[in-house]
Amino acid sequence: MSRRTRKAVIVLCLVIASLLAYFDKNLLKHPGRSSSTATAEQRRAGDIAKYHDKIFTVVYVVDGDTLDINIPDNRDNRTRIRLWGVDTPETKSEEFGVMYFGPQAYEFTKKSALNKHVHIYLDQQRDTRDKYDRLLAYVQLPDGSFLNEILLSEGFAYADLRFRHDFYNKYKQLESAARSDKKGLWKNVTFEQMPKWRQERLSEN
Repeated sequence: MSRRTRKAVIVLCLVIASLLAYFDKNLLKHPGRSSSTATAEQRRAGDIAKYHDKIFTVVYVVDGDTLDINIPDNRDNRTRIRLWGVDTPETKSEEFGVMYFGPQAYEFTKKSALNKHVHIYLDQQRDTRDKYDRLLAYVQLPDGSFLNEILLSEGFAYADLRFRHDFYNKYKQLESAARSDKKGLWKNVTFEQMPKWRQERLSEN
């Protein structure tokens, strides 16, 4: 082996050793943690620090279960919130159009929350965002009641059984009571008028 070749081999070995030491050091720092997991945890921590247990003003109501509050979020000048644990009938969906009792749910949320100072609470053990990057939250109204719960107890919403959250069982009970009393949409709703996910759940039982 020539002197030049031997020198190249030594340099290569030193580079490889340095790379192995670097990756080993970082794995020891964060064992079993991928960069994507760390990013998700940082995002959740950031959302909790920014929104949880804080008061904001509702500046826009999209539909019964979606609204905007007056604080910037990324490139938007306000934050869009999707209410945890409830699903109101659609009013602006290109796929489903205006669903049964959607306009009533929208009007109720608009009357209850628009221009009001609301208290925002997050589920600190789960993701703070949905797949559309909307903030998932429990919204407490000025009178101390929670919009999520009122929508259920008055029959404006379905308990969303697709995703677990802190009040999953309570929300099921609130819906069950509204259904028994035939409140709101439960008075006349038909199987075909329910959301697709709800129809699938009922078909499975």
